[in-house]
Amino acid sequence: MRTRSAPVVAIVAGLAATSLAFFSSAGAEDKPASEAPKHMSSAVFAGGCFWCVESDFDKVDGVIETVSGYTGGHVANPTYKQVSHEDTGHYESVKVTYDPDVVSYNQLVTYFLHHIDPTDATGQFCDKGESYRSAIFVSTPDERATAEADIAEVSGALPSPVVTKVINADTFWPAEDYHQDYYQKNPLKYRYYRAACGRDARVKELWGDEATGH
Repeated sequence: MRTRSAPVVAIVAGLAATSLAFFSSAGAEDKPASEAPKHMSSAVFAGGCFWCVESDFDKVDGVIETVSGYTGGHVANPTYKQVSHEDTGHYESVKVTYDPDVVSYNQLVTYFLHHIDPTDATGQFCDKGESYRSAIFVSTPDERATAEADIAEVSGALPSPVVTKVINADTFWPAEDYHQDYYQKNPLKYRYYRAACGRDARVKELWGDEATGH
């Protein structure tokens, strides 16, 4: 999970109540436009191991935060053990919060498709099973249209049909803390896993020079 915190403004304690009221109203009137909260959007993607999907999206300019989690299932508050070993229907997924003034939803979808194997219906790379299937979870008709158009566009460039699903967004359950920022907390283990799983090699095989940002 990557976050960027806004500047914290400290208010000196001990001011009189009238002074506090004055500064509160004056600050609201004089606050520079640049300090106004930006409009953020979010999107959810499932592309196999969420450690890897999180790592990939953290490299994208305009992405503010990534959170590993589970979605698309029928069990509330699922655990990693449940999702991995039981029939909960969940996908390992990543919620991406981004600034649409910097990166568009269409760009995120295109980036996502070029960093997975969208032709694998059994999972992703060395991870097989329903929790590792690929999917794009959409919240609006426009998002669905964009995702489906991008899938149609890349289909002709691949040796097999694209099986990545476009699914209506469902409740997103954040994964356990030890899964968040795994690639940063455990860099050696993460790099070994990613290489041994053949993720980058397969992506390179499918996409060639378009597969960047690992």
